[in-house]
Amino acid sequence: MNGEIYMIAEIGQAHEGSLGLAHSYIDALASSGVNAVKFQVHIAEAESSIHEPFRTTFSYKDPSRMDYWKRMEFSEEEWVGLKAHCEMKKLDFIASPFSISAVGLLERIGVSAIKIGSGEMNNLLLLSAAAGIANRIILSSGMSSLSELDNAIAQVNDNCKLSLLQCTSSYPTGPHQWGLNVIPVLKDRYQIPIGFSDHSGDIFASLAAVASGAEILEFHVTFDQRMFGPDSTSSINIDQVKQLVKGVRQIETAMKFPVDKSDCSEYTTLKTIFGKSLAVNNDLRVGHIMTVSDLEAKKPAGYGILPTHFETVVGRQLKHDLAKWSFLNLSDLL
Repeated sequence: MNGEIYMIAEIGQAHEGSLGLAHSYIDALASSGVNAVKFQVHIAEAESSIHEPFRTTFSYKDPSRMDYWKRMEFSEEEWVGLKAHCEMKKLDFIASPFSISAVGLLERIGVSAIKIGSGEMNNLLLLSAAAGIANRIILSSGMSSLSELDNAIAQVNDNCKLSLLQCTSSYPTGPHQWGLNVIPVLKDRYQIPIGFSDHSGDIFASLAAVASGAEILEFHVTFDQRMFGPDSTSSINIDQVKQLVKGVRQIETAMKFPVDKSDCSEYTTLKTIFGKSLAVNNDLRVGHIMTVSDLEAKKPAGYGILPTHFETVVGRQLKHDLAKWSFLNLSDLL
């Protein structure tokens, strides 16, 4: 990952089964600054059945969830084209399989990076198959307890590069559900790269996750949140992707340069310009006994006694007359 926060734009099913739209997402994301795009590979007959309910009611087109998955399918040749398009655009191609058949397809087209969705974490059959072909596996923790994560990680940990995403399986995810506190817990427990998978529908959760130590970001994308589909309201649009990338890179830079508040040497000049010196706020005669009410602090520093030492002035006599707004120095006092 070249030491930078790795950013994955999930196209998922936002293509709505349209090959042209899928390629359009690749083109749109190529200039956004993300590192990778992710697709979901659905082979309806292998993955589902007529008994599967809709997670959320959204479709005016599909009589059943099974019909929806069929509409989301691409042929093997079409997947080859999508992968080649990503490579041409210098984007990593990542895919989530939802069946052993899908894992087989990914192996045949040469996919080395696989993301396992939250709903598949207890599917050790799928995990085992994916670990057998992938160089890199990203796991999503959305529906899993720590003990379930332990089992999933044990299934694949010896076979490939492994990373894990804090995720909340709620669409869209509210701020009270982000679970940013889990990121350091997972880092400490597993000692592998830990990231954040976002379904909030805005850029704030991902920015907060980076500030909380996430090394990988995954987020759903759409051309417009008003588009048809189950994930539109949980996605960010292409313009927001560019803003997110900009923000992440700035946070990343900030975290590489911690500030040492015990060393203010770089502010020496500014502290002179913005600093102040003691002055008198009235015409004062020789012999006047100085009081706090006689004092003002004026810019710049270096022309009179430092305001931090104002108490040492109180009660002392003037050696000579001072005009209003004159700077006050020790040489003016007995």
